[in-house]
Amino acid sequence: MLAVRQPTKSVLLGAFVAVCASLSSLAQAEDVVMGAMQSELKRSMKALGQQDVPPYFLSYEITEQESVTVSAEFGALVRSDRYRNRYLDVDMRVGDYQLDNTRQLRDTRPSFRRNIRLAPREDNPDALRAALWNATNKSYKQAVEQLTKVKSDVELKVDAEDQSDDFSREESQQLTGEVATLDVPVADWEQKARRYGAPFATQSDIYDAVVTFSATAETRWFVNSEGAGIRTAETRYRLSISARTKAEDGMVLPRYESFTAFSAEGLPSDEDVLRTVAQMVEDLPALRRAPIVDPYTGPAILSGRASGVFFHEILGHRIEGHRQKRVDEGQTFKKKINERILPKGFRVTFDPTRRYIGETDLAGAYHFDNEGVPAHPVTIVEDGILKGFLMSRMPIEGFPASNGHGRKQVGYKPVARQSNLFVEVQKSVSRQALKERLLAMVEEQGKPFGLLFEDIQGGFTFTGRRLPNAFNVQPVMVYRIYPDGRQELVRGVDLIGTPLATLSRIEAADDDVAVFNGTCGAESGGVPVAAVSPGILVSQIEVQKKRKSQERLPLLPPPFAIPAADERR
Repeated sequence: MLAVRQPTKSVLLGAFVAVCASLSSLAQAEDVVMGAMQSELKRSMKALGQQDVPPYFLSYEITEQESVTVSAEFGALVRSDRYRNRYLDVDMRVGDYQLDNTRQLRDTRPSFRRNIRLAPREDNPDALRAALWNATNKSYKQAVEQLTKVKSDVELKVDAEDQSDDFSREESQQLTGEVATLDVPVADWEQKARRYGAPFATQSDIYDAVVTFSATAETRWFVNSEGAGIRTAETRYRLSISARTKAEDGMVLPRYESFTAFSAEGLPSDEDVLRTVAQMVEDLPALRRAPIVDPYTGPAILSGRASGVFFHEILGHRIEGHRQKRVDEGQTFKKKINERILPKGFRVTFDPTRRYIGETDLAGAYHFDNEGVPAHPVTIVEDGILKGFLMSRMPIEGFPASNGHGRKQVGYKPVARQSNLFVEVQKSVSRQALKERLLAMVEEQGKPFGLLFEDIQGGFTFTGRRLPNAFNVQPVMVYRIYPDGRQELVRGVDLIGTPLATLSRIEAADDDVAVFNGTCGAESGGVPVAAVSPGILVSQIEVQKKRKSQERLPLLPPPFAIPAADERR
């Protein structure tokens, strides 16, 4: 599931330096956190190695997050706070690389959630080691109990379809990076949040309007029993603006804009943000007046941002490695390696090492994944042919090693997840040429119009066997394109379909590449991702009516819509 997107900076001209945040050079000769982790890991492996069921692998990850959040509603401040916490994750494995306690029990739903454990915020080695000791003890007991269940499952159930090992062997990595810190002028951002949200307060038909600025500095320490010792740091800045209105029939109509950057310099200027707000203020009443589109099948163009979400949901989640192994998954592409799944000339890669494209930072960038494996690019589709999968340290048949995509949110277990998705085509056409081809298809198919999905909110998909393997992309700005070229804003549709049928109907791509930055939510929690894609032409899509509220519009008008003279009566 993907939510939250960022327009390209070709629209957001200029840059504004407002938040002073940096990666400090606090790397000292002795890292107290790293030292405590390595000492306790060594002691734990030695002590537990004398048990009847010794661990064969153990890793610790401590994540420190320092964050500032400022929010304003309709131009008035509602939140301004700062926090700093450390979190501890333990991966304890008993058994061996071939069969261990993490193997999924068949006929049960897998759980990827761990208990969120807070670690001491102070660099006190004794306190850190005590926290590690307590977490290790609990994790070991749970692992031994789970291994017994796994072995029983193997003996009593039919042979697994995928006979690959439970864990891959990887080279240990060493890196001592910097420590992330924040220096945010909070008062300045409080004023900016008020200023950005003020224009919404003059509109009587806008019912919610929230501006939120957040800045996070994250330092991550990772050690394992194979010899890894890694410290990495990252800062992220985000400005989000959300507003919604409601049509007479009860349909809630949102507009959302978001800007993501690794540094303060990557955020847009005041002028650019206010232009974006002005466009939102203009779009929302237009959406209220727009006609509803009935369920429809026919040709459509998806803009680069919409296309990015489209590929993320339809293709991206289905090429995550663990989905080819788990028995409850649909395994859409498991048997399609070296088969054509996209038109000739289409290439799909995932590359967490790329931090930006043009002037836009890419949210899915990182140096190491959450299993201590270096990030590196992975080609999934070459010239339309499926070539591989995104891999964590959970092997699958034909893919025994990780390619640096074992990711998670704090408190979860890592699995294969997406990073920066890139869709490229060898032969692109202009947007106008793509539109002409759309109109030709409208005529050929005898349709009254085609559709243009210009702006997008997010989407979700189902990949398991219990439910239909389908996707739902949630557009915000959709237009009918009539045979004479006229465009009309419409509302009330979701783009739906099934993956194999929809991918087979992609016809062409334009040269207008755009970026969707967001957070993807799945089994291992929310992780930052990006999708970079050109606009695409699909010969046939399907839309369904969007869910809508049955509540009437507010009976009482908002106070700022009442003239001052009336208020004095």
